[in-house]
Amino acid sequence: MWYTAPTAVRMLMKVGIEVAREHDLSSLRFVASVGEPLNPEGVVWGQEALGLPIHDNWWQTETGGIMIANFAAMDIQPGSMGRPLPGVEATVLRRDARGRVVVKHGVAEQVAPGGQGELALRPGWPSMFRTYLGEADRYRKCFIAGWYLTGDLVRRTEDGYIWFLGRGDDVIKSAGHLIGPFEVESTLMEHPAVAEAGVIGMPDPVAGEAVKAFVSLHRGYTPSEELRLELLGFARSRLGAAVAPKEIAFDPNLPMTKSGKIMRRVLKARELGLPIGDLSTLEEAP
Repeated sequence: MWYTAPTAVRMLMKVGIEVAREHDLSSLRFVASVGEPLNPEGVVWGQEALGLPIHDNWWQTETGGIMIANFAAMDIQPGSMGRPLPGVEATVLRRDARGRVVVKHGVAEQVAPGGQGELALRPGWPSMFRTYLGEADRYRKCFIAGWYLTGDLVRRTEDGYIWFLGRGDDVIKSAGHLIGPFEVESTLMEHPAVAEAGVIGMPDPVAGEAVKAFVSLHRGYTPSEELRLELLGFARSRLGAAVAPKEIAFDPNLPMTKSGKIMRRVLKARELGLPIGDLSTLEEAP
């Protein structure tokens, strides 16, 4: 059994399927992923390269264990983090324009299937955290109207599958739309030229924020105006004009943590000329 992270999967995807096929993988029975959302292409790559789908799942340090998962018995929907584990009660709560959960008469307003909002869990699971050391106020703010607020924005489909959109503080607010960077990044990575993508919101006088994407390319592809326009059209055809990037830049050295996660805050600081802050987790200083 192989329990890995999307970063490792993406690194292997860059190498190519042929390398995996050079090895005997007959003893591999199950592959799971955690640590950050798994892009849909990673699930497809697992099936093609390993002969097995990769089962994504979700948890936080605060939850102390897996809360939502693609169980072994489930049909995997690439890009979804699965369904709540038996005994775990999860819901999606509505947020207002300021990003606050809507509570009326002491009851948090839940989002109908298909809508997006903040992922929340019913407290009381055995491994639930008990406090933030020395930060009692911060701990109290995590709970409202009988729910633990995860800070993650998601959407839930009619069949109960939950899809990650982004952290609440990463979400881009553009012309009344809440846009999750992960969704845009995953779509761009479906294009055969794109190896990695990082998406941020840039100030816009009309829309409030506009989506800008930074992409690194697979070997064999070179940056060009023709490719940039192709990627803009590719994203627009899949995401729609309101969500797709308005601008795409090529960057062969996207800032990443040592574990391989793209640091969106660094991308944004660079673009806006703001202080970049702590870079101790950066793989390679810019």
